[in-house]
Amino acid sequence: MDKRELFSLEGKKAVITGGNQGMGRTVAEYFIDYGAEVCLIDFSKELPQTAGEIQRNNGGIVHSVVEDLSHSEGRKKGFEAAMERLEGRLDILVNCAGIQYLCDAADYPFSAYRKVMDINLDAVFELSQMAGRIMLAQGSGKIINFASMTSFIAGLQVSAYTASKGGVMQLTKALSNEWAGRGVQVNAVAPGYIWTKMNEDFFSDKEASWRIFRRIAMGRWGRPEDVASVVLFLAAKASDYMTGVTVPVDGGFLAME
Repeated sequence: MDKRELFSLEGKKAVITGGNQGMGRTVAEYFIDYGAEVCLIDFSKELPQTAGEIQRNNGGIVHSVVEDLSHSEGRKKGFEAAMERLEGRLDILVNCAGIQYLCDAADYPFSAYRKVMDINLDAVFELSQMAGRIMLAQGSGKIINFASMTSFIAGLQVSAYTASKGGVMQLTKALSNEWAGRGVQVNAVAPGYIWTKMNEDFFSDKEASWRIFRRIAMGRWGRPEDVASVVLFLAAKASDYMTGVTVPVDGGFLAME
């Protein structure tokens, strides 16, 4: 095999959730550049426009499904619509969709806790389950979940987010244990502090952001491209002997005291 094919996604079909902006959109752009056909699922009404922009700028084929992943019915409808667009085949699922809600644990509204869990963890399970059935039947597939630094550590005012992302890392292991021997690899990426719209409020708090920044050994905030390149690796043949792992992409944050 030509070693250059190790990172090729030529002929592969992929679903990416949360693909309207930030890391999800950048992952979609990388996948298209490396030959995949992509379907984005996101609740944003701007998603068809985003898909069109990616297709014009990067070429390839980009589909879009506007759907709310915060409840089971929406997940099923969204996945079924994506499969229609991809003609029933699925090689790669990227569970990138996620939300955040900051609040002291003692005052955390349960409705907010529940919504964070619905999108960040429950959707990951249900979409992975639906994708897994297809991948197991065809004997191959790759699922890449988005974990977090809070899969390893716990911050302040992020109790629901921490619980959800800890769950993502453990769910990744559990699914891998059951499916790896049948041709389906399940891994996760754990982004560090990445400059995206979801983190704007945090980065604007100079005191809070400095406490984090001084622990980043590389001395810079992460970029969506830093994460997308690792997701590409996990989706490609180059990672064929990796499964059940969560890969930190954090500029050395976890290694610092």
